[in-house]
Parts: sequence; C-alpha cells; structure tokens
Amino acid sequence: MGFFYGLDAEAYDRQYSDKQLVGRIGRYFEPRKRMVIIVGMLTAGLSIVGAAQPFVIARGLDLLVADRKRWDVLIGLALFMLVFGLLNWSGNWLRRRLTAKVIGDVVTDLRTDVFRAVMNHDMSFFDEFRSGRIISRITSDTEEFYQVVQLITDLIGQVLLLVILLIALLTVSWQLTLMLVVLAPFVFLFSWAFRRIARRVTRRGFRVLAEVNAAIQEAVTGISVAKNFRQEGNIYNEFTQVNLQSYRVNLLRGYTLAAVFPVLNMLSGLGTAILVYWGGLYVIGGSISIGSWYLFIISVDRFWFPMINISAFWSQVQGGLSASERIFALIDATLTVHQLAERPVKALRGAIDFNNVSFRYSERVQVLDGFDLHIAPGESIALVGHTGAGKSSIAKLIARFYEFQGGSILADGQDIRTFALQDYRRYLGMVSQMPFLFSGTVADNIRYARPDLTDAEIETVARRIGGGAWFDVMPRGLHTDVGERGARLSMGQRQLVALMRVLVRDVSIFILDEATASVDPFTEMQIQEAMNLILRHTTSIVIAHRLSTVRSVDRIIVLQKGRIIEEGNHDALIAQGGHYAELYDTYFRHQSLAYIEEVGQRRRAR
Repeated sequence: MGFFYGLDAEAYDRQYSDKQLVGRIGRYFEPRKRMVIIVGMLTAGLSIVGAAQPFVIARGLDLLVADRKRWDVLIGLALFMLVFGLLNWSGNWLRRRLTAKVIGDVVTDLRTDVFRAVMNHDMSFFDEFRSGRIISRITSDTEEFYQVVQLITDLIGQVLLLVILLIALLTVSWQLTLMLVVLAPFVFLFSWAFRRIARRVTRRGFRVLAEVNAAIQEAVTGISVAKNFRQEGNIYNEFTQVNLQSYRVNLLRGYTLAAVFPVLNMLSGLGTAILVYWGGLYVIGGSISIGSWYLFIISVDRFWFPMINISAFWSQVQGGLSASERIFALIDATLTVHQLAERPVKALRGAIDFNNVSFRYSERVQVLDGFDLHIAPGESIALVGHTGAGKSSIAKLIARFYEFQGGSILADGQDIRTFALQDYRRYLGMVSQMPFLFSGTVADNIRYARPDLTDAEIETVARRIGGGAWFDVMPRGLHTDVGERGARLSMGQRQLVALMRVLVRDVSIFILDEATASVDPFTEMQIQEAMNLILRHTTSIVIAHRLSTVRSVDRIIVLQKGRIIEEGNHDALIAQGGHYAELYDTYFRHQSLAYIEEVGQRRRAR
C-alpha cells in the first residue's frame, strides 16, 4: 500500500476559494445576526478592557516612582486588578456561552443540510462512493468545523486587542511603534507562506480519517462473513495498514503544524529584544519615563501574543476551511436522477410502459438498449434470466433509483420523470433480496412507512398470514427486538416483516426481488400467502427465484442481455422448450414436487 493510497479526492470533490467558503459559512450565521452582534460587542468590550490594563498599571508606576508613599495609588491598583479580573472572567464566561450556542446551532443546521443532501442522492451515488467516507464528512468534518469556528471567535478578540494596542502604543512612542510595525510583517509573511502547506496536509488528514472510518464500518458490517471464512486475521491486517497510513499522515501533519510555534516565538523574541534595547536608550535619553517603558514592554508582549496566535492557528483555520470544503462538496454533489417536473400524484392505477429505453451504469456497461415492455394495471409479471440479464435494473428504473439515458418510462401514461418523486414513491412498495430491518421491534419495522398504525391494527393485518403463527413463535411476538439489521430473525422471518411493511400500505406498484436463500416449506408457504395478498391488489414486478412465484404470476418475462426473448405463462413456456425451459431446469426444477418425488424414488431404488 502506497503512502497516500486511498487519499485521492472523491469524484464529486471540488475546489472553493477562501472567499467562497467564508461567504457560504456566513449565510449560516445570517439568521443569528442579533446573537452574533451581542458576541461581537462583548468581544470588543473585553479587548478594550484588556488593552487598558497595562496603561493603568504604567500610570500607577509613574506615580509611585514620583512618590513612593502614595498608598492610595497602590490600593487603587490592587482594586483595579480585582475588578479587572472579575470583569474579564464574567465577560469571557458569557461570551463563550453565547458563542457555543451560536456555533452549535450553525453546525446543527450544516449537519442537517449535508445529511439531507446525502438522503436525496440516488442509488448510483452510494454504489460509487463508500459509506464510511460519507459518514466521516457528516460527523468528523462538521465537528472539526465546530472547533475551528470557536477558535476563530477567540482570534477575532485578539485581533481587536492587537489593533487597540497598536493605536495606544502610538501615544507612548511613535518611533518604537513604527519599529514594531516594521517587524510585524515578517511574522505574517511566514504565516502566509505556511498557508498552502497547512491546507494540503490537513486535507490529507481528513481523507485518511475517512478511510479509517470506512475500514471500521466494513469490518463491523461484514464480521459474520469474516468469522465464517476465518478471515479475522486478514481484516485485522487490512485495518492495521490503514491505521498505520493514518498514523503516518497525521504524524506528517503534526510535524508540519508543530514547526509554526517555535519559528514564531523565535521571531517575536528577536523583535522584543530589539524593542527593549531601543526603549532602554529612550529612557536613558529621557525621551520616555520608566512607566512608559514598562508599558511598552508589556504591551509589546501582549501585541506579539495575538500575532503569534493568529499566525500559528492560521493552519487550523485552514483545517476548518478544508472541512467546510469537503462538507459543501458533498452538499453540492450533482444528482444523476433528474425530475422534469414536480406534478403531484393523487393515485396510480399501475400501468407501466418502457418505450425504447436505454440504460447503462457506465460507458462500458450497456444494460438496456431500445427496451420495450408494457405492464397492464393489476397485472403480475415475473422477470427471469441469468445474472446480468437486466432484471434488477428494470425494477430500479421503475423506482427511479437510477437515471436512464434514452427513451421513456410511463406510469398510467405519464412520464415518471414529471412526477413529484416523493408522491410517486408513495405508491410503490419494494422488497429487496436481502430485506433490511432497522433496530427496534417487529412492530416498529412493520409501521415504518405507516407511523400512525397501532399495535392492534398491525396484529390484525399480521394474522391474515397463517393466522399469525409466523410471529407467535417469536419470544415476544410482534414486540420481539429484531437486533441490528434484523440479525435476531431468520431470513424467512425478515422477508415476512418486509412483506408486511408493504401490505400495511396502500401501494399501486409492488416490486420484489426474491431472496435466493432457502427457507423451510412452512415459512415459504407463509411468504407465498403474504405475496398473494399483495399481488391481488397491485401491479407486481417480481424478480423470481421460487417456482411457486413464477407459477402464480400472470406473465413471465424471459430476459437475456437486456432483451425480452420469451414471454408467457409457465406451462406455455415449458412447452416451447426454449430458454425458459433451460432456466427451469437450472433454477426451478429442483423445487418442484415431481423432482422431489423422483429423487426419493432413486434413493429408495438404491
């Protein structure tokens, strides 16, 4: 594995200028303008108070040098320092509290926007980009953004302090202040030269974190497969490589950022030494008093501190800009599914027409080319064919998970690209080959699309399948916890829960990609019963893997390389002795009662 393996930008990444990023971030603060103004006023007030402190102390020193018995001056200085400390503490406490509230609200909105953008992406986006990297942008990058914006608010206060001190120092000695102004640009020049390097290493740091997140998610998600094939060691080794890569990248980042403070401290120390020497000459020459010299020395130290912070933390500011750049790139990623209009859908009869449809996943993989198919309202069809024939693609196109490149797909005679997508999908029910269940109970998963359903209503519908025997065998019936991804249920039970989710909805079009995993005959009978309840009232497209399914549908569509080569019912297609007959012998024949009896006779004959 190379040093920067896996750290390339995603295809949807883009470059934003600092001005674009700052302007876009500013729009998130716009609704909270009043709170931002209050924070700004507090920051300005604290900066003024902080800048005034050395001047009060310097004036007190001059009075004490002139008359060392001025106890009133000494007591006054002590009281001033006490009041200053209280004001500084309480002001900073309130400022930080309000700042945390504003930034927290902004980050919440930002995270909501990026999550909404991810949810609106079509399936091709998730096919192309690893979910772990996407999650990293939603979580880690927004958290980095939060930390950096909070840092920036502190730096703004220090900038104000710097400006106030610079103006005040002009009243003490314009010559020394001019020398300070001459020395200051060297610090800024170093910081500016460091800017590009900081942005680059920080961006790599975020990318390698995303790679670590992706590796962890993939390992945890596929742990059952890994254990089954005894590949825990390989998973550990792969993670170790990614983790080592993360270590190296972040070590490089740490070394790069660690170089900032020592260089800046060296520059500021050199500048202070020069100013102390020249200030001492002015005291000896009588140009300024000892109090004024002290004021200048302590003010110079306070001047360098924000200068160093602004310069040193500029790299972290670049980190925040890099994080926001990655977040906005995810928000701005182009959608491939485009609706031509947003017409509301009040009802669907379920007629579906493919007219000269062309579809490909990439330039090299053409799935459908000039494809035509008519499905009547209420008709049930089974799609059969070898892997790669185009069965799943047809189902995904109907659901608008992918964009087709040519032709048209109509629902009730209307182009599906003109419907409001959320309205259109409300009338679609889909069950995938590997049903996904969310953490919660069986009842929670059934009411996923109908949150208004009560437990009693769910049980009434559930008992329409085998009298409810399928859930009575569970430890707590419909209140049984399904576990992560439904791991506590058998595959057959997961399929029944997924079918129930469709059954409780009033859908017009039902799409089912049957699971290839075998289930016991009793569960298969229950699954078929649930399917019959759905097929009876919907237009149904089934990617069939069960003999009971292909026999129960109105029409079987036989596909080969994206073309329809045969269609008809089971008996007619078997009689033709064509491609379907071959598929039957390959996929379905072993499920038939005649085959089972034949095998039994052979065994008895032995």
